[in-house]
Amino acid sequence: MNPAPGQTPLLDVHDLSVTFRMYDKTLRQHNLQVISELSVTVNQGEILAIAGSSGSGKSLLAHAVLGLLPANATVSGRMLYQGQELTPSRQEQLRGKEIALTPQAVTYLDPLLRVGDQVRGGNKTAAVTAQREAFQRYDLQSEIEAMFPFQLSGGMARRVLVSTAVLSGARLIIADEPTPGLGADIAQDMMNTFRELADSGKSVILITHDIELACAIADRVAIFYGGTTVEVAAAKDFTAGEAALRHPYSKALYRALPQNGFRPLAGFQPYAGNLPTGCLFTARCGLKTPECNKKIPLRELRGGSVRCVHAT
Repeated sequence: MNPAPGQTPLLDVHDLSVTFRMYDKTLRQHNLQVISELSVTVNQGEILAIAGSSGSGKSLLAHAVLGLLPANATVSGRMLYQGQELTPSRQEQLRGKEIALTPQAVTYLDPLLRVGDQVRGGNKTAAVTAQREAFQRYDLQSEIEAMFPFQLSGGMARRVLVSTAVLSGARLIIADEPTPGLGADIAQDMMNTFRELADSGKSVILITHDIELACAIADRVAIFYGGTTVEVAAAKDFTAGEAALRHPYSKALYRALPQNGFRPLAGFQPYAGNLPTGCLFTARCGLKTPECNKKIPLRELRGGSVRCVHAT
């Protein structure tokens, strides 16, 4: 889903890099680059699913957008929200209001505040009905609103976090792995909620390992590998078949799905402290040539974008 001509993306992340200042065993400082030249855009009314293995930079992107990275992180590149730079002060201003996060860790709930009060936020009177409707939709019993977070199961806490994001009124919701621990019916209902929000004009970044679930509701899918974007394509390309995809890693993910033969890919994603020069996928790629050792830009191809010199 591309923006209409002249329309500014709601969120535009371009060439984002994140480096952490670390100490080694001898207490000497060094820099660990965990995200490099990562680019994505999210348009109004769109669901962008972000998929990739653990350590590919999915959650770090969410924290960078919201300004939640720790103090030892250095961020470079460009992040624009509604065409304006996301400075630390603007991130603080927008966080929880314009941009809401459904975090991966359920420990984000305030342990000293009752669940209902957290979901309703500052709008305690007007939001009571909406909070109870959301709880009913996600199969949360009415007595849960008076409970504290430590009294919830993991699945219940995750449904409370999604309820909080939905009721926040945010224009951009970043949902970081919202479905683990949920039954199939509740997970599907949650996906339907995100689709309804997008259809009403809001935007959703859905971070997930479940490509099949993401493709069922997303407009586009971004594939991350080793802390960078390797492909962004329409969700329908991931259901059309391997030939519709562009990057060798995206094709490998497709082949690894149970319905596509469940063929795993040998090898591992490179460690952040030991990234190769050039293409990060080179060590696992059957198409590698000396040209892959050079810097590989993200380029437009067949209505999507890809970071591979061999993609056609």
